[in-house]
Amino acid sequence: MVPPTAATKKRKYDSKRAWGEARALILKHKRSVSIGLVLMLISRSSSFVLPYSTKYVLDDVLPKQDLRLLGMVALVGLATTVVQVLTGFALSQVVSVAAQQAIAQLREEVQGHLIRLPVRYFDSTKSGVLVSRVMSDPEGIRNLIGTGLIQLTGGILSAIGAMAVLIYLNWKLTLATVLPLAIFGVGMSIAFKRLRPIFRERSVIQAEVTGRLTETLGGIRLIKVYTAEDREKAVFGKGVQRLFENIAKTITGTSLTGTLGLAVVGVIGVIVMYVGGGDVMRGTMTLGSLLTFVIFIGMVTAPLISIASIGTQITEAFAGLDRIRELRDMATEDQEDATKAAVPSVVGRVEFDQVHFEYEPGVPVLKAVSFTAPAGTTTALVGSSGSGKSTMISLIMAFAQPQQGHIKVDGTPVSELKLRDYRRHLGVVMQDNFLFDGTVKENIAFTKPGATDDEIVQVAKIANAHEFISQFPQGYDTIVGERGVKLSGGQRQRVAIARAILADPRVLILDEATSSLDSESEHLIQEGLRRLRAGRTTFVIAHRLSTITSADQILVLEHGEIVERGAHQALIALGGRYRDLYNRQFQREQDQFINPGEEIAATG
Repeated sequence: MVPPTAATKKRKYDSKRAWGEARALILKHKRSVSIGLVLMLISRSSSFVLPYSTKYVLDDVLPKQDLRLLGMVALVGLATTVVQVLTGFALSQVVSVAAQQAIAQLREEVQGHLIRLPVRYFDSTKSGVLVSRVMSDPEGIRNLIGTGLIQLTGGILSAIGAMAVLIYLNWKLTLATVLPLAIFGVGMSIAFKRLRPIFRERSVIQAEVTGRLTETLGGIRLIKVYTAEDREKAVFGKGVQRLFENIAKTITGTSLTGTLGLAVVGVIGVIVMYVGGGDVMRGTMTLGSLLTFVIFIGMVTAPLISIASIGTQITEAFAGLDRIRELRDMATEDQEDATKAAVPSVVGRVEFDQVHFEYEPGVPVLKAVSFTAPAGTTTALVGSSGSGKSTMISLIMAFAQPQQGHIKVDGTPVSELKLRDYRRHLGVVMQDNFLFDGTVKENIAFTKPGATDDEIVQVAKIANAHEFISQFPQGYDTIVGERGVKLSGGQRQRVAIARAILADPRVLILDEATSSLDSESEHLIQEGLRRLRAGRTTFVIAHRLSTITSADQILVLEHGEIVERGAHQALIALGGRYRDLYNRQFQREQDQFINPGEEIAATG
């Protein structure tokens, strides 16, 4: 489902901070904004000439039958029209390009900040929400750097200028039209105040719906296997309905402001017709002045009506900036590491000292775990599902920190090291290997940008990947598809192993690194991994215990505690939990080898 989040319910829109963010953004692009404002002033000023010349033509030129003067007025009107056209075009070019540049820069900054946040943030936030923060929220700033803010400023200035002309033409009639305009202004103020939180909520809902859609597409095979299409459609439909209801509210609000504007225009028109017409009949106002007054009334009301639309867009932009600021206020790993020690080199001695860890308060995952992995040794982690093996690996990679105890590398707690420096000495092959949608070569070279073709081929051979890669028509330039979907599970793992080998890490983590390989490929890769492990501190989680018999130490975990530790032969001789696991797995593999049909029937 796509329920309202706690943030949606509790967090209030911070208008002061949003204004501060908008001000900083405008100052950053002040050159383009200043040029835009100048062009706007020229365009708006020139727009006054032709309407006001109407009064001059009707009251002075036509009564005198002066064709020469009429031609001059027409030329002036034409010239100001040309100025309007040119400045309008230049305005759109300058500010639109500047707005798109600002959007691109903001997206880069937000993405750069986002990917440096701690892993715990990604564990608790939907990917669709994060995509919306990077791609959708910056879009609104085009209404600040682009034409929106300039049009708003121009509309206000035009209205003020036109109001001055109206007062000059007939101040009594002008005063009669002020009351409807004041009512319109108050109405827009109330509308903006109520629309602002609705616009903010819309982006949150849209991000949640997008996140669910992303999950659905990513798990399409699972959905089809369990014929869950209708369920997923229903879940997505609920989210879309919430989005529709939100949009309907904003449509209603903006429609009301537009309707109010039309009503104001109608009321003002009636006032001008009745009062102005009476003044003309009494001779206190010329016909030219009345017609000019009508034109300038339009120049007052039209900008005010457009302000309703522009103001809504700017309100939406402020909401997006507020959400972006909320994200950028979160401390990145680099900021958290600012005062921590640099890690120029790693020998590889890893130590757990009374480590306690829990994801949820009161539900311990690791309990007083202590062990030492000397530099250059291999430590295997064994235990049933949920015993804490993957959590230990996560702690070694510094994706999380223990609530109690310390994890030390070369005698220094990981919590005191700069994580970017420390992770440069890590290599990892996970159970679920992630490949980018690029070539095989690009995926292997991901850990060492600029690696030569010879280096890539060499590590591919160690990982037993060179043979199948060479059989592709494009070889190492073969596109692997999103998440490596065009490769088999075993092929993806071999590419991931080659990628880890190329990193030349001091601490190597193998989390079910050979789980998707057949026995023959696994044997070949194990030989390569043995050479890779030489001189490196290695942690191995293996589903086949036969692959870890050469480990320097094996830690047997149950319910977050180490219940046995030692080398393979010593644990077998101990006759405890490890021997039980090993014998059971050995017997199962023997049964599969002798009569695979029975095994299939038993598990089917």
